[in-house]
Amino acid sequence: MEIILTFAWYYFIRILYYSCILMYIYMKQVIDLDLWKRKEHYLFFKNHQEPFFSLTAHVDCTQAYTYTKEKNLSFFLHYMYQSLRTVNAIEEFKYRIEGEKVVCYDRIHASTTALNANGLFAFAFMPYVDSFEEFYTLAKKELALVKSITTMNVCEDSGRPDVIHYTTIPWVSFTSLTHERNFSRPDSIPKISFGKYFKEGERLLLPVSVKGHHGLMDGFHVGRYFELFQELLNGK
Repeated sequence: MEIILTFAWYYFIRILYYSCILMYIYMKQVIDLDLWKRKEHYLFFKNHQEPFFSLTAHVDCTQAYTYTKEKNLSFFLHYMYQSLRTVNAIEEFKYRIEGEKVVCYDRIHASTTALNANGLFAFAFMPYVDSFEEFYTLAKKELALVKSITTMNVCEDSGRPDVIHYTTIPWVSFTSLTHERNFSRPDSIPKISFGKYFKEGERLLLPVSVKGHHGLMDGFHVGRYFELFQELLNGK
């Protein structure tokens, strides 16, 4: 009985939690392929067995880390929000392939992994909102909810298309990263991974891996992600 009540309470809280962000769900525009400047590139890569490419680099998180410690904030949620600000500023990260159509979502959110009550990973949904304070509050509530359950939390939000698939591996300062793939299931969602930050001289560096569908973006756009992400981490 206690377990049933716990799960009932969890999903009741989730309903209330998302009632304030319904305005951001599934707002998108269909791309006219004949007028799209990427049409040739999209058609070239769309039928590749593995159309994804990835780049891994380090960003300087010294100022961001110092800022969060001075303000008693979560460093993780701070850089997650700056990453979401970055992807929402770059149109190519908002493209998705849906059937024979390409769409562009108005707003991209985070579907990330987090540890549940068993110390195993579960999925957590963090909506992107304009206010960092509101994002921070919603994200902390979501992490607390995930930490209270024992499942993977596979649900509608974990499978929605208007997200970036995030993961954080705070135990390893990786220099490259691969992801599992189910090749029988179409996928065009970018994946961004964060590693363990480490010290190099007077700087703190954070490993970041970005994986994107080559029909929707190029190395130029991933490079732009790193540039803008670095600017936001520096407080600009």
